[in-house]
Amino acid sequence: MPARKFFKFSTALLLAAACSAASAQETKIKFQLDWRFEGPSALFLVAKSKGYFAQEKLDVTIDAGNGSGNAVNRVASGTYDMGFADMAALMEFSANNIDAPSKPVAVMMVYNDTPAAVFSLKKSGIRKPSDLAGKKLGAPVFDAGRRGYPIFAKANGLDASKTQWTSMDPPLRETMLARGDVDAITGFYFTSLLNLNARGIKDEDVNVMMFPDYGVKLYGNAIIASDAMVRQKPEAIKAFLRAFAKATKDVIANPEAAIKAVKERDGLIDEKLELRRLKLAIASAIATPHAKAEGYGQVFSPRLTLMASQVSDAYGTKTRVNADKIWNGSFLPSKAELDVLPK
Repeated sequence: MPARKFFKFSTALLLAAACSAASAQETKIKFQLDWRFEGPSALFLVAKSKGYFAQEKLDVTIDAGNGSGNAVNRVASGTYDMGFADMAALMEFSANNIDAPSKPVAVMMVYNDTPAAVFSLKKSGIRKPSDLAGKKLGAPVFDAGRRGYPIFAKANGLDASKTQWTSMDPPLRETMLARGDVDAITGFYFTSLLNLNARGIKDEDVNVMMFPDYGVKLYGNAIIASDAMVRQKPEAIKAFLRAFAKATKDVIANPEAAIKAVKERDGLIDEKLELRRLKLAIASAIATPHAKAEGYGQVFSPRLTLMASQVSDAYGTKTRVNADKIWNGSFLPSKAELDVLPK
């Protein structure tokens, strides 16, 4: 082989070997979102697009989801290493699958307050919880607000057993409220409000009862990790959370720029709409007074224990939820790295 060709061949082999070595050093993580690529997913997509995961030697794949329950199941089965899911869904899985060989745990709180809310049109005359008595409510059967409604009802002196529910697929929920098929619906604040807007209903024509404003202290979505990740790759979990916290700070500081990362992943999104969704999520679930008091990413043990008891009752779990079994805060970044919320 001529010297020049040999040199080129050798160089190519060295480059290939170097790339292979670098790739081998990266830990692969399959991550499952709770829902589609919308505004709030910027928290994860920014960490990916800005290279924060790569800086931590992580090769993270982020996939869209179709509900917190499915996210929990997929992480539990080992199909995904980590995910994003509602704490109540995680609690339900843990209490209903006591003998499961692998159960995920929450490792970082993201939505310190549940974004669940009850929506009604002001023309219906529903202004406060007591006005819901005898009314017809609608939501998909797996909706977090519907599942947690008994907690909302108890906190406000209502008899949840007398509530008449109409079930529907998620795309029909706001449509049925708009046309009067139901009197009220439950849903995430930053989802149902924007869906009602898309159906021609203005903000000022909607009455919103946010669960946290009416005595419900439930946590919302958290980052969860599989049992295998906790046992075998604890440093990878820590690295993931460091990168995520760094991205969260960027997203809160500049939501407009963050939406670009979502657009890169799904070119069909409406950037203006998803920017508003992201800002609503930040204001109602992330940068809340509770989050600032407890510390971003963390939980307050008595509050988590109360939620475990409430979910056990409201969801009718096979066994009582053990709060100690669904939370592991040992992977959280340092206090300085978690200082991401606006002052």
